[in-house]
Amino acid sequence: MNNGMDKNTIMVTGAAGFIGSCMVQYLNDNGYNNLILVDEFNNQKKYINWATKKYAQIVERAELFSWLKQYKRKIDIVIHLGARTDTTEFDYAVHQKLNVEYPQHIWAYCTAHQIPFIYASSAATYGAGELGYSDSHEMPEKLQPLNPYGISKNEFDKWALKQNHQPPYWTGLKFFNVYGPNEYHKGRMASVIWHAFNQINSSGFVKLFKSHRPDFKDGEQLRDFVYVKDLLKVMYWMMTKMLDEIWQPSQNGLYNLGTGQARSFFDLVSATFHGLDKHPEIVFIDTPEDIRDKYQYFTEADMEKLHLAGYRNGFYTLEAGVDDYVRNYLAKGAYY
Repeated sequence: MNNGMDKNTIMVTGAAGFIGSCMVQYLNDNGYNNLILVDEFNNQKKYINWATKKYAQIVERAELFSWLKQYKRKIDIVIHLGARTDTTEFDYAVHQKLNVEYPQHIWAYCTAHQIPFIYASSAATYGAGELGYSDSHEMPEKLQPLNPYGISKNEFDKWALKQNHQPPYWTGLKFFNVYGPNEYHKGRMASVIWHAFNQINSSGFVKLFKSHRPDFKDGEQLRDFVYVKDLLKVMYWMMTKMLDEIWQPSQNGLYNLGTGQARSFFDLVSATFHGLDKHPEIVFIDTPEDIRDKYQYFTEADMEKLHLAGYRNGFYTLEAGVDDYVRNYLAKGAYY
């Protein structure tokens, strides 16, 4: 526990998770140590994600709202990255509670206290992509997500857009296929790179799903894979704009956050092999029947809105991002 530089008080939810713990480290690296971390901190698998971070306070997720009633100091911004992200959890009530009602309470607090609010939405809101991947505000009412997780994320987006009472600045970021360090605890829900790395080490080859559509070859299914370090840069850029009051209320709303460049699973896995200085060995297997009709063959973020908002930094290429992740984290068992 370290109060360190007392620049601003920033609350980060999901702080023990994959993206949240990376965001905390990025804030620490930029001199922000006066952080309030919110999560379920009793999960031993996630302990190492946050144990070495600098922060002012940790708050259990279930205790947050009672804690906020007692908290008298000013919170300068909330970055809400906590969610139930398991796409194989089909009990919608779980997603409703954690992905809709919980952020609604945070929104209400931020609105009442005039606190900027950045939250994680998801590209899962786009469903099969039949309507494309535009982050225009007309889209959420038309979208048909494929699983309860995607539905819950879209329901919150729809709700947020309808609110007359809002935080002074707010953005919902539709993360595409994120990969990177600190996802060790995610197991089945970890990125394909994490799974590929472990398969290479255990068997020397990687299994990829066959295509069950004539217009896609095996392994040529496309996704917009985005390195977590790029997410951190975008969120930090938005945060500093909001804290400096340079962000405009007219810029509030939903933003895609991918690279804008779809790449194949074959390329992704090949890059993982190359990060281990090995020749790619790929075996194709049937896509399981239970997910075959819900399987996305193409995702690609339309990134124009973020660029129009003034974001000018480039994004990691797939090869550069995977190489950094494999060499500097997975191969060393290292954390960010």
